[in-house]
Amino acid sequence: MIDIALYEPEIPPNTGNIIRLCANTGARLHLIEPLGFALEDSKLRRAGLDYHEWARVETHSSLTALYEKYRFERTFGVSTRGRSYYHQVTYRPGDLLLFGPETRGLPEEVLQTLAPEHRLRIPMQAGVRSLNLSNAVAVVVYEAWRQQGFAGAS
Repeated sequence: MIDIALYEPEIPPNTGNIIRLCANTGARLHLIEPLGFALEDSKLRRAGLDYHEWARVETHSSLTALYEKYRFERTFGVSTRGRSYYHQVTYRPGDLLLFGPETRGLPEEVLQTLAPEHRLRIPMQAGVRSLNLSNAVAVVVYEAWRQQGFAGAS
């Protein structure tokens, strides 16, 4: 499947929902510190219910530390400032989907490390801010999984 990284996530229920998403899709989740909550947070646990045991979740001290531990084929940053639509990419196992914090998105300095065609966006109506983080992750992860024939699904 695919890997997901949350860069400095801030809201525990969003991360809990994404943990549940990962348990259901087989994606691996990477949390990039600093986190805006403790991993023992009751809101995180409640949102993720008891899916923690089926999800692969790792915490990393920085984005650099993540890249030092894993060699991803490609990294795609998902942002309202992305250039390409998320569905225009052909996803492959070994790809990383990188999402920014809820209140500010991926920092410009992180986006600039990605090739322009690897800066993705989700189409939205004009004049609105953005999707909820856990919804945005679900949209892109399910497209990546669909392209892989929903491998491993029952």
